[in-house]
Amino acid sequence: MRQLHILEHPLIQNKLTHLRDVRTTNHEFRLLLEELTAFMVYEITRDYPLRPQSVTTPLEETTGFVLDVPVVLVPILRAGTGMLGGVLNLIPTAKVGHIGMYRNPETLQPVEYYSKLPPELPRARTILVDPMLATGASAAAAVDIIKREGGRSIQFLCLVAAPEGVDAFSQQHPDVPIYTAGLDRRLNEHGYILPGLGDAGDRIFGT
Repeated sequence: MRQLHILEHPLIQNKLTHLRDVRTTNHEFRLLLEELTAFMVYEITRDYPLRPQSVTTPLEETTGFVLDVPVVLVPILRAGTGMLGGVLNLIPTAKVGHIGMYRNPETLQPVEYYSKLPPELPRARTILVDPMLATGASAAAAVDIIKREGGRSIQFLCLVAAPEGVDAFSQQHPDVPIYTAGLDRRLNEHGYILPGLGDAGDRIFGT
């Protein structure tokens, strides 16, 4: 699947293993999630455009380079907010939008309850973040919202993905690349990823 990119850097895989561990505390989970997200964002922004900019060092004037495109970060509430810090530590000028969704436990379909996106969206590189790509329904619906608001260049970043979610998402949005640290085995009858890492929101917030 050309659309799917599994980030196999050793530090990414190391941190993902600790995130999966049931013994990892809520505090440790939050720290690991932020660190892992930062490593992943470093990997997926390699092709972002740069422009030259003059800078004066303590010794002389020279030319450096700065990002030449606005960056918009969009977490899917609530678990996606746990990934914010990892991105903002690397790209502090990024604008942040929010999309609120929950999964109907009976139909497993997403229900939108909130959406607020920055005006830079049409000319920005947009990174949609959510720890899990399970059925793919919430992520696909979130991309629908971003496109509706004018978003064009979109990347989806998650920690773990299920094959069912990758297939469903790819069918609806073949133009949006998926970046993940792990492609897991399958979904169980409740729509949870196996082996997964549990409910990311509960592990982030201790609920």
